[in-house]
Amino acid sequence: MGALQGRVALVTGSSRGIGAAIATAFANEGAAVAVHGRDVEAINHIVASIRWEGGRVIPVTGDINRWADIESMRCRIERELGPVDLLVANAGGSPTPPCLLEDITEVGWRAAIDTNLTGTFLTLKSFLPRMKELQRGTIITISSAAARRPHAKSPIAYSAAKSGIQMLTQHLAAQAGPFGIRVNGIAPETILTERNAERIPDAVQTMLIGEHPVRRLGTPEDVANAALFLASEASGWMSGVILDVAGGAVMT
Repeated sequence: MGALQGRVALVTGSSRGIGAAIATAFANEGAAVAVHGRDVEAINHIVASIRWEGGRVIPVTGDINRWADIESMRCRIERELGPVDLLVANAGGSPTPPCLLEDITEVGWRAAIDTNLTGTFLTLKSFLPRMKELQRGTIITISSAAARRPHAKSPIAYSAAKSGIQMLTQHLAAQAGPFGIRVNGIAPETILTERNAERIPDAVQTMLIGEHPVRRLGTPEDVANAALFLASEASGWMSGVILDVAGGAVMT
């Protein structure tokens, strides 16, 4: 029997990359999984892959910055799979490139905050009440190494949003613990997703590898393994933790 047998999971932003790896890992361990995104073709590809392996899975779409979309997703998941007791708030991204603070536009700043912090807040707000009713649940948020230490070349708006997610995670852990709900976060360093493998030149990848004591870049499966640990009873007495998956590049 898998470590997540009988659980119902939603992984936001799981049509590719880190989210897809987490959704697949959860399904392989017995969870019924809702795969979320906005690219229907990409979602269907992951759903088909999980079903091929015998997993129970449904696709869901929606904008995590729209409350009505999130509530609609929640109702559909509850109707088709049951109430979510395992939530990974993974959807996010960096809509603004690294630059000087004074060069960040107001539109770019708000986009970074909404895409990451506001979207995570609304997702937790929607799914938390049912977990409280059930008196059980596991929530995992996704931060970033960019929020774990300052760097002159970090994307400031993205880093600030991800820092906010860390405090949101820990405050919620303090509030939700008495209801049987654990809340933890993961802060990945550079992860070699398919997009990053195409976007980051080989020479830059080599330079980045040299900045990690563990001499390689991370993979989506590295993050998925951390999420699986935090989702399972192997971490049953852990809450409010931000777990660095960073190849030793972040040490706190």
